[in-house]
Amino acid sequence: MKHQTRTPLLHRAWPVALVAGLAIVAAAAFAGMPGLLVDPLHAEYQWSRTSIGAAASVNMVVYGLVAPFAAALMDRFGLRRIAVVALLAVMAGAALTTVMDQAWQLTLYWGVLIGAGTGSLAMTFAATVAHRWFVRRRGLVIGALTGSSAFGQLVFLPALAWVTDTQGWRPAVVTLALAAAVVAVLVVLVLRDHPADVGLRPYGARADVPRPRVREGAARRTVRVLARSVRRREFWLLAGVFAICGATTNGILWTHFVPAARDHGMAVTAAAALVSTIGVFSLVGTVASGWLTDRFDPRVLLAAYFGGRAVLLALLPTLFGPQAGPAMIAFVVVFGLLDVATVPPVILLCRRVFGADGAIVFGWVNALHQVGAGAMAVFGGLVRDVTGGYGPLWVLAAVLCGVAVLLALRAPGGSQEAAGEPGGPAERTAEVRR
Repeated sequence: MKHQTRTPLLHRAWPVALVAGLAIVAAAAFAGMPGLLVDPLHAEYQWSRTSIGAAASVNMVVYGLVAPFAAALMDRFGLRRIAVVALLAVMAGAALTTVMDQAWQLTLYWGVLIGAGTGSLAMTFAATVAHRWFVRRRGLVIGALTGSSAFGQLVFLPALAWVTDTQGWRPAVVTLALAAAVVAVLVVLVLRDHPADVGLRPYGARADVPRPRVREGAARRTVRVLARSVRRREFWLLAGVFAICGATTNGILWTHFVPAARDHGMAVTAAAALVSTIGVFSLVGTVASGWLTDRFDPRVLLAAYFGGRAVLLALLPTLFGPQAGPAMIAFVVVFGLLDVATVPPVILLCRRVFGADGAIVFGWVNALHQVGAGAMAVFGGLVRDVTGGYGPLWVLAAVLCGVAVLLALRAPGGSQEAAGEPGGPAERTAEVRR
């Protein structure tokens, strides 16, 4: 096929990125629901908060474990097919959740099915879209797409909280399933696997880029990449940073903030609005972080983000009350700016250190993010059941963020010379290894 040599007025990469962002938003919106489900499920079924937290934990772990395999499956079957299958899995899990009557079913439907669907449309999906469709503005697009994940998880919470409060939790879940169905149609119509499929170069490319050859054995490749990576110190430094990131966001704040606020007399809709505000500013912060990552040492950025997060989480217990005062508003704005800002630097470091395998390595690093999140989700529910409060969790989270600062500063890949810029040494080394 003859490629276009003239860039169209609106490059196809931008509609593709927009629809990919909508798919991420639709899938990720389900990750914001557990905080709204804890009390209704506890009241309706008399399930313990620990068992409900366990379902949320399984969701986070499955989300993380699926992501690296999804990256390899996208190489094998294409972005569009995997995105559609993932959205169908999310819709099936939501539908089955509305008719469950046992706690194990919540774990299976919400934990496994929805976890697998959302994990397939996670940060590795964002990284793959950005790397295939963009040469220029890649960091910015990664920031926008990963920010879409937090946006989807949190921004719809006030509306979902209102529906849950007035109509019950089932209509809220059905609403999310219908949204996923609409986005699945858009994915079929707009998303394409590679610019070469429509006769274009990636945005900003100076030469034609052929469609990557189809790689057989996606699962085997994913496991081989893991086996090579775990023997390297760099992998464990990045994985440790991201595990702490998951524990101090998804695991504690997104899962337990609303119940903790209710413990202090705040209305659930007000608490959900605060978490939603975090989501709005996380999108702003992640886009800004993508821009900064293109220009500054990503290790220094990570250290700054975690240092700020540590201070905020240490102060949080003093800010709770029946009303959201100015100090709490300031907390959610600043925490939102730092919330998902960690993602673009970690993606870039994985790319620089591990070259062409960077997206899959990031998938495994993200799996550790979700393991940290799941562990904290369960621990938070256990602490609440045993002690009647969440106080110790916020202090633990602040200490963990301090550890992440130290790990980030010791991570490799601060300069572009190492490795993983397209065509660089690590890229060529990875190709030789394959």
